[in-house]
Amino acid sequence: MATFNLEADLKARGLVFQQTDDELFTRLEAQPTSVYCGFDPTADSLHVGNLLMLCTLRRFQMAGHRPIALAGGATGMVGDPGGRSEERNLLDADQLSANLSGIKVQLAKFLDFTDAAGTAKAVQLDNASWLGGMSILTFLRDVGKHFTVNEMVAKDSVKSRFERPDHGISYTEFSYMLLQAADFLHLYKNEGCTVQIGGSDQWGNITMGTSLIRKVTGGLSAGVTMPLVTKADGTKFGKSVDGAVWLDRNRTSPYQLFQFFVGADDQMVGAYLRFFTFLDLEEIARLDAETKEHPERREAQRALAFEVTSLVHSREDATRAEAASVALFSGTLAQLDLSTLKSVIDDVPNSSLDRFKFMNIRIDVVALMVETGLVRSKAEARRSIEQGGFYVNDQRVTDAERTLTWSDCLYDSYLVLRKGRRQYHVVIVQ
Repeated sequence: MATFNLEADLKARGLVFQQTDDELFTRLEAQPTSVYCGFDPTADSLHVGNLLMLCTLRRFQMAGHRPIALAGGATGMVGDPGGRSEERNLLDADQLSANLSGIKVQLAKFLDFTDAAGTAKAVQLDNASWLGGMSILTFLRDVGKHFTVNEMVAKDSVKSRFERPDHGISYTEFSYMLLQAADFLHLYKNEGCTVQIGGSDQWGNITMGTSLIRKVTGGLSAGVTMPLVTKADGTKFGKSVDGAVWLDRNRTSPYQLFQFFVGADDQMVGAYLRFFTFLDLEEIARLDAETKEHPERREAQRALAFEVTSLVHSREDATRAEAASVALFSGTLAQLDLSTLKSVIDDVPNSSLDRFKFMNIRIDVVALMVETGLVRSKAEARRSIEQGGFYVNDQRVTDAERTLTWSDCLYDSYLVLRKGRRQYHVVIVQ
């Protein structure tokens, strides 16, 4: 066994919300096992709402256990009612296939799928490979007969839907907990998997699985849940103003991911450091104290953002994102390397300019300030310049009669305009 003390680490980080029996961690300490967690393939990328489970599976692997990342190719076509107030849209086979392919790459950022991991080598499975070919009669005989409707209705995930008569719950979603129980039974029999982990909203589904294993095989299995992650105001974690924050760099750039975590509330940053990073607890305690004594420095948020961006993407991406973040708040955006500048542009107001036209004319700075919305009038533009508050590519403009040509562009394509310390607009020449 690895020397990593899993129980102590999980509990010190506040990651154990419920467990099916008190002897679970004693057994895990005595003998390595396989541990699984399911991921819902409703998109071709995971999002930051999946980070808690990804990091927790990694902690199990660090302790010598074999992580199974189960992609719900079959259950994804049904949908889990847990945490939802209405029926979800069902995905077709082509959508699911594309989504599963996208998720595979992201799992490898957190789990070791190589032979170097030895017996703890991670594996990704798709439950469509066993549920997809199961007939309804087989399912009812081998799974359904072991549960009463009474106990299924008593589950919180179902009960909450009954309280919404305008939506209710279809038989399709009602059957989801039985499908997940069938998954656990299959993994128990075929992969030696004895533990399932999930968020606290999965408790009912997990206990259905341990119950099915006991009834069918007489064997012992267990489940452990982690707390649901929320923002300081109690709203769902993982959303930004524009929607979900994705782990795919093409959906959410490393810079945008970095900025999401830099914006963490002081009340929550300590918990996020424990949940989503592998910093030691002593360092996190130091950052807690720093937040309390000097919240304006946001040192804990910057550490959180750097560590998460490194995990999801790379340390190089995190370094670039940090440089971009510093540049935005220090007025040095034009000093970024090209790839980092490109990643920041999506978060800065921008407009385009025809390259051929620009190569043959000069552009009046005052007129450009008005056109880009940095000022409301030419008079305001001139005042800003006279007061020393306007910059092009980090160079202060001192002459209101200044004109710009294509040769003024950064990397032959960008004009970074700044009014004051933080009001930016990027003109993209294309």
